[in-house]
Amino acid sequence: MSYFRLAENGTTVKTEIIAGITTFLSMVYILAVYPSVMGEIGIPAGGAVIAAAVASFIGTVLMGLVAKYPFALAPGVGIVPFFAFSVVMGMGISWQFGMMAVFVEGIIFLVCTLVPVREKIFNAIPLPLKTAIGVGIGFFIVFIGFQGGRIIVDGSCLTTLVSFRNAWHTNGICATLALIGLLVTVVLFHRRVRGAILIGILFTWGLGMICQAAGLYQVNPEAKLYSLYPSLNLGSIGGAFREFGSLFGECLDADKWSQEGSHLTGWKLLLSGNFLIVVFTLLFDDLFNTLGTLTGVATSANMLDKEGRMPRLKEALLADAVATTAGALLGATTTTSYVESATGVSEGGRTGLTACVTAVLFLLSVLFAPVFTAIPAFATAPALIMVGFLMISQIRHINFNDLTEFFPCLVAIIVMPFSYNIADGIGFGFIAWTIVNLLCGHRERVNPILIGASLLFLAKYPFL
Repeated sequence: MSYFRLAENGTTVKTEIIAGITTFLSMVYILAVYPSVMGEIGIPAGGAVIAAAVASFIGTVLMGLVAKYPFALAPGVGIVPFFAFSVVMGMGISWQFGMMAVFVEGIIFLVCTLVPVREKIFNAIPLPLKTAIGVGIGFFIVFIGFQGGRIIVDGSCLTTLVSFRNAWHTNGICATLALIGLLVTVVLFHRRVRGAILIGILFTWGLGMICQAAGLYQVNPEAKLYSLYPSLNLGSIGGAFREFGSLFGECLDADKWSQEGSHLTGWKLLLSGNFLIVVFTLLFDDLFNTLGTLTGVATSANMLDKEGRMPRLKEALLADAVATTAGALLGATTTTSYVESATGVSEGGRTGLTACVTAVLFLLSVLFAPVFTAIPAFATAPALIMVGFLMISQIRHINFNDLTEFFPCLVAIIVMPFSYNIADGIGFGFIAWTIVNLLCGHRERVNPILIGASLLFLAKYPFL
């Protein structure tokens, strides 16, 4: 394992394997979400699962072998519903044409990475703002965890605490199990037990299965509460592979491109205004979601150098670009870095071996997806909440005595979870940092790239 320089990074094979498993279990929910959403636009569920798993494998294994970072990639959970409902259904285009937009986005990303535009943007972000991005992602992860654990639910004031009494057999029992799992995870983490977060996930899941057997947890598909017992239907695997085969290269078939109300057909559709808007939107969101995730997780893991730069950043961004391009050919939407990678980092994962373990598990999930997708959101909620807390602790490195530093950082931190979008948090942070520091006379803190990025965000929001 000298290739990954485990000793130099203060880790071991055992630690990296546990970290890789933890990361996978924290983000495997995408294999359940992806086919469900893609089915709404005509992509067969079995093929969609395999497409998502293979795209995740490609991106994650490249991240591990080439960039040597413990980060995992998969079709972006925020981009998936945007692609299905806003792009395909909203614009009245075929999913094949939508995937072509993803493919073009990936090609542009490859070019921007090789130039390298994306790397320059990353290095242009001031160190305090990088810290704020990590803290904001921490709050975002905690919010996701509380929602996944059904501790926080929809309410008259947007969100509210779950009613344990009135929804005991549905949201109430899930929230209770999530809180018990969080308590166990905190205690194990405090006692420095190896694999504390992974143990917390498995413990919560196991406790849930016991509650299902006792009748406390009741299966209710309408409430999105499914059986917690894993199953394996070998007969469906062959059909899923046939569906996957039918998806390969569909985005390049111009005969299957269509757009309601457009007089353009075939390759001429690439010149339509809607196509360019879709490509730009996917490009913009993926760019800053990826940069935000890499910045936040790398900062919390102390992977940045003294100047706040990330070694081998170009290779990490290249893995993202290649995965997006290849994923479009397979039938997968934009593949991006996942904030859930922080769970593996918190378990001690420091090298590409962690990512490779996660990648292998994604590949195996092609055969055992029913087992992995049986893990409920309330079981991974304790892991996400715990990791979010650890990332939030980085806020101590922000200078609270300097309002020109603290205010823009606070803007980024607050907007990220409240807008439910990492890119929006970064955008508001960029704009606030640029305007505040220019008006307050700190021009040395603002560079041309930061100004340009701020202007791009300012140009984007009026069209939302």
